[in-house]
Amino acid sequence: MKIKRILYSSAFERALKKLDVKYAELVNERTRIFQDNCFDPRLKTHKCKGMLKSYWSFSITYSHRILFEFQDDGTAAFINVDDHSIYQ
Repeated sequence: MKIKRILYSSAFERALKKLDVKYAELVNERTRIFQDNCFDPRLKTHKCKGMLKSYWSFSITYSHRILFEFQDDGTAAFINVDDHSIYQ
């Protein structure tokens, strides 16, 4: 599925500023892949469980993720970016 538009929450923008530069560059790269195909196998996109069951997540690195939700057709909202602590 192609993503036409990405919305960024203020929490996501704050978390992105705190990331090390090497992760910030990977976020840009992975976001481009996500926009082209949000279920690209390199992203390991998956539905979250438990209290976060309305959200999805995809991998930036082995340890870092972007938490997001699908909105209307072709729009995704990025909620947070960090290591596995975003699930807590």
